[in-house]
Amino acid sequence: MAIEVRSDRVTKARLMLPLVVGAVVVAMLVKVVSGVWGAAGRVAPALDDAYIHFQYARAFAEGHPFRYQAGEPISTGATSLLWPLVLAPFHALGLRGTLLTIPAWGLAFASWGALAYDAARLARPLTSRVGAATTALLVLFFGGHLWCAASGMEVIPFAWLCARTVRVASERAEGHTGGRQTLELVFLANLVALARPEGAIFTLAAAAALLVWADSGGARSAAVARLAPALATLAAPALALLVLFRATGTVASNTTAKLVFSSPYLHGATLRHAIGENLKIFFGTLLEGETWAQEFVPAGGAFVALVGTGALVHLAVRRHLIARGGFILLLAAAMLVPCFYTTFLWNRLRYLWPFATGWLIALACLAHVAGTWLGRFGGLGARASEALVGGALIGLFAAKLPWVLDDIATSARGIDQQQGAAGRWAKAELPPGARIGVNDAGAIAYLSERKTFDVVGLTTSGESRYWLAGPASRFEHYEKMPPDRLPTHFIVYPEWFALDALLGPRLRDFTVLGATILGGRTKRAAPADWSLLQSGELPWSTEVGAVVDTLDVADLESEAGHRYELLGAREGEQVFRAGLSPVGQRIADGGRGSRQRERFVVGLAPGLAHRVIARVEAPLGATLRLSVGAHASEHVVRESAWTECAFTVPPQPARSVAIEMASDAPQRSSTTGSPWASSGYLVNSASKVELVW
Repeated sequence: MAIEVRSDRVTKARLMLPLVVGAVVVAMLVKVVSGVWGAAGRVAPALDDAYIHFQYARAFAEGHPFRYQAGEPISTGATSLLWPLVLAPFHALGLRGTLLTIPAWGLAFASWGALAYDAARLARPLTSRVGAATTALLVLFFGGHLWCAASGMEVIPFAWLCARTVRVASERAEGHTGGRQTLELVFLANLVALARPEGAIFTLAAAAALLVWADSGGARSAAVARLAPALATLAAPALALLVLFRATGTVASNTTAKLVFSSPYLHGATLRHAIGENLKIFFGTLLEGETWAQEFVPAGGAFVALVGTGALVHLAVRRHLIARGGFILLLAAAMLVPCFYTTFLWNRLRYLWPFATGWLIALACLAHVAGTWLGRFGGLGARASEALVGGALIGLFAAKLPWVLDDIATSARGIDQQQGAAGRWAKAELPPGARIGVNDAGAIAYLSERKTFDVVGLTTSGESRYWLAGPASRFEHYEKMPPDRLPTHFIVYPEWFALDALLGPRLRDFTVLGATILGGRTKRAAPADWSLLQSGELPWSTEVGAVVDTLDVADLESEAGHRYELLGAREGEQVFRAGLSPVGQRIADGGRGSRQRERFVVGLAPGLAHRVIARVEAPLGATLRLSVGAHASEHVVRESAWTECAFTVPPQPARSVAIEMASDAPQRSSTTGSPWASSGYLVNSASKVELVW
């Protein structure tokens, strides 16, 4: 009879957890829908990037996959391949516009419930039934999960796939090696890699589990049982990479531009410093619940989180569940991957939260260890003490939820009233043949149904390298683009676009206040003005003869062709100037500022003397020195605005020579400003080399 009663209690406990999880998820979904509807007047995602997935879902549904608009080149700007595929059938069934938010929310919130359940099952062997319940509630009351579920993005479905893969791999290590379990692990390993690139971590973890803990059988069958499933985990990601390579000539998607390794300004020591600073922000700010994480993480959380990982390791060793503990630690450690992005502070830290489950399980382990210890000295007992500690932790996270719910509603309103309104306006006001330049590629493209030109490069392939380089490089790039590929209009944040001379008369401003999810208060719509393209190609101070060679600084292709050295150039130092030259010409040109030295190679006409004309912006009285081998020529700057400086280069025997330009202007640390700026070098046979700013 006692055994039957105990079995009945266990059955009720197992049934209770899914019911509680389901009730909390439904309640949160109702709160989100109510809040967003009240703020925005419609269902709408809380992130503009969700519309990028909606647009790619439309592309799949309309039969032009990977093309952001029909007839456009293939692009790979979605952070997930799987999410647009999942949403595409709903678009095909007629859910258009912001209505596609409904299935996105439904799937995300259902995944949130599944995440809570699988996290509890992950924690149960390490802790207790109380620990499992604590884990589930921590997952449900963590505001980062709620925010991401409401974002319309793939974050929570991806988080669930990660946790489920880790759970099944852990169970395999503990002896669950049947055929059904093998098929599930292979299936999960393929899906998680398609959900986000970071999912490859868990694909490899699943492959390792299949290799190490194979199904039983003879020696030969065991070898096949190990190798075949492990290789099968790579099938879908390998196919996706093959399709990507065949379509674009590269296996790297446009989203890799966010990696620190993609920055042209981070190498060696500066690269290590950037990664180190990101790690400091992660441990010293975000885990502490400060600044960007204040909305989600309790204050002073770093110490508790790290002690929690220690408790996790302790329990894994004590209960001989090393593999399970290792897989959970891998899930937690995956949160460090975004530290290798140029920044991971966008969009309410959505790049971090898929991996929060590992840290939350660690907190449940801490509650279990603390409860067990307190139970020895108090009168409540170990499990009651564990419930109290776990409840305190849950309460700290739950206290953040009203703030999170308000932020979701405010963010959805902001996105809808700025990017959404801009897209609806463009659909009504711009001609069907318009091409809109954007720096937020989601709602404007999706709702306008117009072709777009993504200046950031997520959804327009090939543009990201110019965005990363800076505004001057973008301007130089636009000068060489075919006119039919250039935007006819822009809808951008002017301060982000940083090329005001290309914006024509204002057509409409979309201003939203009080929504910090936005990139700026005002997004401006204007016709594109390309009248200044090529205007700064030639110097104003002298006639130009037959050109022998030209180096245009900030033009990335020209710099590469002339072995132009960045020499410590940093992000944010590019300069773009538009206005009247000293002789009254209206010109625009881009270049690099904060220069102390320049080094490059140009072609010369052998045996002829040449002259260098340097267009610069330098401090008054600065001396610029141009050197070719042992020869040096100097010029003292007499004007503080744009000026062109002349240098003499004697005849050279070689067809190409290395040139170095230096300055005695103040160093970077000086409060007087930039030393000098340059933008290009032109060599002609009329005895001159011209440096065109």
